[in-house]
Amino acid sequence: MNILRVERFSTSELISRLRNVTMLKAPETKVYTDAFISLEKIRPEFLAPPQNYILREELKKVRLLKWALAEHDVNIFALNGFLRLYLDSSEEPVDLLPPIVEESIEPDGSVHFIINDGMHRIYMALREWVIPEIILIRGIPKNLPYYAFPVPGGWDKVEEREDLPTGYLKKWHRIAAYHSLYRNFNSEFMNVGGPREFFEKT
Repeated sequence: MNILRVERFSTSELISRLRNVTMLKAPETKVYTDAFISLEKIRPEFLAPPQNYILREELKKVRLLKWALAEHDVNIFALNGFLRLYLDSSEEPVDLLPPIVEESIEPDGSVHFIINDGMHRIYMALREWVIPEIILIRGIPKNLPYYAFPVPGGWDKVEEREDLPTGYLKKWHRIAAYHSLYRNFNSEFMNVGGPREFFEKT
């Protein structure tokens, strides 16, 4: 991947935009408006993965992104706000946020910091012995939890895989209509989640 230009946005701009993020199926609902939002440095071991796997190819792509950002004096583990990346492989820019983590109180009363977005980056931090900067969001409405449960056993139960066979159980969803709990980060940011797709194109 060739990054042509990097535009930087402050922490205050990041938090302000996050407060206006809507639900994918209910654009009138702003899930984080009254939440506590902060940038924190937390060890990966203390963050709860919601999916049962890591794809090795995706992990390699994230590592390539880390190296490409380093050429622009950007540390992927410490964005201090968010970035807008202009790529030679796309006409539209891509916004890169720190990994997004939500406080989740489960039915047994246990509290978990569940990874909403950026699981491969956090896993890379685990592999590289880095404490990553993450967005920590607490005080989310009880009726709008993250759409899947944290994996029992945490990272020890997450497997690295080359591919996902048919029928593979990716996540354990909270409700049948789990899509109704999706957050729409692209309601406030541009092409969030885009870098993996652009890597595939190149």
